[in-house]
Amino acid sequence: QAQLVESGGGLVQAGGSLRLSCAASGLTFSNYKMGWFRQAPGKEREFVADISRSGGSTNYADSVKDRFTISRDNAKNTVYLQMNSLKLEDTAVYYCAKRMSALSNWNSWGQGTQVTVSL
Repeated sequence: QAQLVESGGGLVQAGGSLRLSCAASGLTFSNYKMGWFRQAPGKEREFVADISRSGGSTNYADSVKDRFTISRDNAKNTVYLQMNSLKLEDTAVYYCAKRMSALSNWNSWGQGTQVTVSL
């Protein structure tokens, strides 16, 4: 059974950086597009970024473009989210998920990792 486990969250000051990791198991990792999402208190979960199977294509939400970078290492079954120039509004629980194609739903959500940005 596919499992995704996020890590790397924490408390950081505004303007700082964090690198999130999502380790996958129980699946052929390179067969899946991978995505990062986040959910702030009282808000809906929102898309942050996704990456193609090979890592050659990425997409970002406008709110994180030019600050966040998604990448993957298929040999390590891991997807990363490098977050720079963090803002207070980036505070949220960050989740990773997978999907087979643009026609399928995101699934196998991890448990999430908390990112808190302070002044």
